[in-house]
Amino acid sequence: MITPFGIAYRNLLRKRIRTVLTLAGIMLSSWVLVSLFGFNQGYETALNRDIDNMGYQLMVMAKGCPYESATLMLQGGKGIRYMDEKVMHDIAKRPEVQAVTPILMQAFFDPNKGENGGIAGYFGVDPASFPAMKPFLKFKKGGWFKDPAGDEVVMGYEAAELEQREVGDQIMVPEKNVPLKVAGILERTGTQDDGTIFVPLKTLQKISQTDKITTVGIKGKKDADLAKLENDLYQLPDVQVVSFAQVKQTIMKLIGTARVMVLSIAVIALLIAMVGVINTVLMSVYERKQEIGILKTMGAMPGDIFRLVWCETLILCLGGGMLGIVQAVVFANLTGVLVRRLLPYAPGGALVTIDARLSLLTLAIILVVGLLSGLYPAWRAGSVRPLESIRSE
Repeated sequence: MITPFGIAYRNLLRKRIRTVLTLAGIMLSSWVLVSLFGFNQGYETALNRDIDNMGYQLMVMAKGCPYESATLMLQGGKGIRYMDEKVMHDIAKRPEVQAVTPILMQAFFDPNKGENGGIAGYFGVDPASFPAMKPFLKFKKGGWFKDPAGDEVVMGYEAAELEQREVGDQIMVPEKNVPLKVAGILERTGTQDDGTIFVPLKTLQKISQTDKITTVGIKGKKDADLAKLENDLYQLPDVQVVSFAQVKQTIMKLIGTARVMVLSIAVIALLIAMVGVINTVLMSVYERKQEIGILKTMGAMPGDIFRLVWCETLILCLGGGMLGIVQAVVFANLTGVLVRRLLPYAPGGALVTIDARLSLLTLAIILVVGLLSGLYPAWRAGSVRPLESIRSE
């Protein structure tokens, strides 16, 4: 028994090139749409993971632009301001605070880094509190410092690769010419830690000839009101507070602008694809006008013709939508690489993640818009007058 879908499929095969081009348009619009949804989900997930991997929710530093200071801390810039360790002890006494860790960020000019030299960033950390805040850090080789004031370093994965160092090797601190022994090399994390060189806090203070710190990392208690804690910390003199929740909101607002632009492009691509659907199905109706007239003289009702033509639209949208989703899943990693080229400071990990929920949502959008586009051609087919269509050439 031949079903309406079987008849619709055969009708589409009559003009294969036109059908293939229409499918390609729907596939591309579906690809763009699901990739956009996947980027939205993947970027936010990766950003949340990077923020969680910081190990603390708040950073306190000397007064200045908080986001600029945070960038300096994470990227290794110069011009960093200092503060007394007393600030850390005062913060640790607050009831909302679970743990604190002091950090001293120092940036040294390394003439051997690149063609014209570059900046080498060193993080002075407390061996007692810092590893406890970042339990997810795993070692490829070695481990944390054995001496809280020893001449040792722990290198991130990329830092060790760049310097070509192994556990037991020595590394020279640029400008200071102080040799330090590599105690451990971390596994790749996909975060800024990969390019960081960690030194015992007291050792880096001695090398830098200072008793101060640049940052206090703060981890709040599980049920603590971090917003209230942040407001309270602003009352401390000469310090600035960076909330990673605020940093995330700022970044997502910036990304949201680009996402709206891409969404506009996706909507335009979807509309163009739907115009192609209307053209393909409508042309098919005009070319089969006599056949439709004959079917009506044989007893076919307008509703039967309507459903027959609508089946063609459904096949085109379903086929093109599924092909686009499959393409998006297959090339998700490539899409992520291209996005990372446009966003060099994107978080680590997969930037485009497409799951079943997003795939079904995209397919539903394609089908709804496609079937709405097929209403007019199906109505035209159902309203054909039998005698006029049979007499026409």
